[in-house]
Order: sequence, then C-alpha cells, then structure tokens
Amino acid sequence: MKSNPLCITATVANALVRLPGPKGERFASVFQHGSLLVEIYAPRGIDPQKPHTRDEIYFVATGSGDYVCGEGRQRFGPTDILFAAAGVEHRFENFTDDLTLWVMFYGPEGGESKGE
Repeated sequence: MKSNPLCITATVANALVRLPGPKGERFASVFQHGSLLVEIYAPRGIDPQKPHTRDEIYFVATGSGDYVCGEGRQRFGPTDILFAAAGVEHRFENFTDDLTLWVMFYGPEGGESKGE
C-alpha cells in the first residue's frame, strides 16, 4: 500500500500479507479516511460474521459462492459488488477456497437514512 494525503494504492497481494491476524482473524484494516474504512476479508471454511453497525460494500476480488443477505440469496463471482445495510444479517456460503473481498464500511453508526 502506498499513500500520501491525497491518494492511495492498495493491492490484494499486499493486503493479504496481513492475514491471518494475531488472533486468527480473516480480515484486516487497509485504509481509513473520514467515515470510510477499507478492509480485506478472506474467510476460510465458514463465514462467522454478524451484522455490522455501518453500511458496507463488498467488492469480490477472487472466488465465488452464495451471498445471503436478509431473506435473499444470490450467486456471486469476481468483480461483483455486494451491499449490506447496517444491522442486516448477511454471510457468504458455499464459497471457494480462494474467496477474497475488499470491504468498505462507510457512513454513520446505524447506517445512512433509508430512502436516500
């Protein structure tokens, strides 16, 4: 990751070096600016995550599987973008061993207003 006050460059390869974390975490922070927090996420086997307090966008770097969000289920693959509003249950299922995602949390705690 290279950065200056105005620009940043991050690669999946450089971000993955941070995994697993000290307690075996399969995610790591890569960059933060204002309300934006960018992480790398690479679950293995199962996806244990719980609903988050902020809105989030996933960008699929590698891998494929099923994205379960609320009552919906959808197949996903590389270069897809997935969204989960704050507080909504979501997870990845039936995913390949190489699943790697950029995760972008943004906005206020509780998420942005509905209908905007």
